[in-house]
Amino acid sequence: MPRITVNEQARLKFLEKLAAVEAKYAELEGRMSDQETIANSALLTKLAREYGALTHTIDTYRRLKSVEADLSGARELAEGDDREMAEMAAVEIKELQPKVEELYDELIRLFATEDKEAHRNVIMEIRAGTGGEEAALFANDLFSMYRHYAEKQGWTVEVMSASPSEMGGFKEIIVAINGSGVHRKLRYESGGHRVQRVPETETQGRIHTSAATVAVLPEAEEVEVDVKREEVREDTYRAGGPGGQKVNKTESAIRLTHLPTGIVVAIQDEKSQHKNRAKAWKILRSRIYDHFKTIAAKERQQTRSSQIGSGDRSERIRTYNFPQNRLTDHRINLTLYNLDRIILGDLDAVIDALIEYDSDQRVKALLESDLALKA
Repeated sequence: MPRITVNEQARLKFLEKLAAVEAKYAELEGRMSDQETIANSALLTKLAREYGALTHTIDTYRRLKSVEADLSGARELAEGDDREMAEMAAVEIKELQPKVEELYDELIRLFATEDKEAHRNVIMEIRAGTGGEEAALFANDLFSMYRHYAEKQGWTVEVMSASPSEMGGFKEIIVAINGSGVHRKLRYESGGHRVQRVPETETQGRIHTSAATVAVLPEAEEVEVDVKREEVREDTYRAGGPGGQKVNKTESAIRLTHLPTGIVVAIQDEKSQHKNRAKAWKILRSRIYDHFKTIAAKERQQTRSSQIGSGDRSERIRTYNFPQNRLTDHRINLTLYNLDRIILGDLDAVIDALIEYDSDQRVKALLESDLALKA
């Protein structure tokens, strides 16, 4: 990995930012030990996730300060009158200086690639696009792929809402994925996914192209998204099954409409109105959070340009070509010929490549930003 060269003014400016992050870390630590916070499990969980997301950066920063203190001490000895001690100090300086530079480089990369949503679980929405029943079957394949990947990561997957198609696919499926590092690894999956293959219903062996869209929303905590009840219209209705059949005779289905944004969430999967309402509110909060986060990102175009794609559903990000056993990620020109394994959840090579590319792009953007980190 190439060295990052900066001037002294930029180094001091960057260290000031790290000191501010350390102060925030200490503040979180204090708040987590406060009795009122301990009594509020939702707030405690939120703070603990934020605290955990900063731990690697702070540990590295503190190691840097420790090594720099040792280096400063060695330099003082090297300039002293004791010749033997000065020679020993000179050897120590040669060992410590590279460590300082390595830790400083690591901190710049950590700062550049910081995922402010790293502590969050996600709500993933998969919808069939063009291609009719084949698109719905592909949406099911994507759901299965992510579910298997999640299981390998030790994450949990909960189906929040599902709209099945007649042949066993999904017109839409919404799932909550919980676990360590969920957002960091799945945040690049938002966008349009295209499949090229011979459908089961195709009698002449022709390859068809279908599509599905994926949206990955950071799960919003109730304590951080202020959704006023009077701004949400709630409608109840009877849940309906495939073909319009009635699933139950009570009005257990819930539809929430956030009037200021027009965001609508409808859940009818559970027989319990209470459970449907809880799921609907969870999804609604995440969609509202993502809505305003997206607006803020568009207002910071220079930040967005350093990231992989826009995260918009309409942006085509990947093609799955089954006849050639090929997966192509168009954002980073990545082509792999093991689609049969990838579709079963072996996504590590794809996701690792996306993380590495994004890291390089973000470091480059940081160096070119008004932080003036270039020497």
